[in-house]
Amino acid sequence: VQLVESGGGLVQRGGSLRLSCAASGFDFAGYDIGWFHQAPGQEREGVSCISLSDGGTNYASSVKGRFTISTDNAKNTVYLEMNNLQPEDTGVYYCVALSQRRYGASLCHRMGDRAWFFTSWGQGTQVTVSS
Repeated sequence: VQLVESGGGLVQRGGSLRLSCAASGFDFAGYDIGWFHQAPGQEREGVSCISLSDGGTNYASSVKGRFTISTDNAKNTVYLEMNNLQPEDTGVYYCVALSQRRYGASLCHRMGDRAWFFTSWGQGTQVTVSS
């Protein structure tokens, strides 16, 4: 499993970015893909997830209405469109792949489950939002 994130950068408050996660080396359709955020000095936390088997999505309350997760199955790529960015969105964003077959179901609605931390992670992309 290989996950490569891109699209991070420096933006002003209220700005937008689109992160990309290019996936390879696994059966794309049988996975959940999550985006996790790690703010400086904080633990990693899930912000959004998409089930690649049925397209179901989930968002953390802090990003609901501002972030949109989507996928281009032909390109094996998952996107995170981030709008109205705020300084608290600053940090490293990681793309994570979790096998639905391994756990018998999608865990998109359980992004706090420890399973997410024992699976494949990308290297992360830095997002900095200035005030």
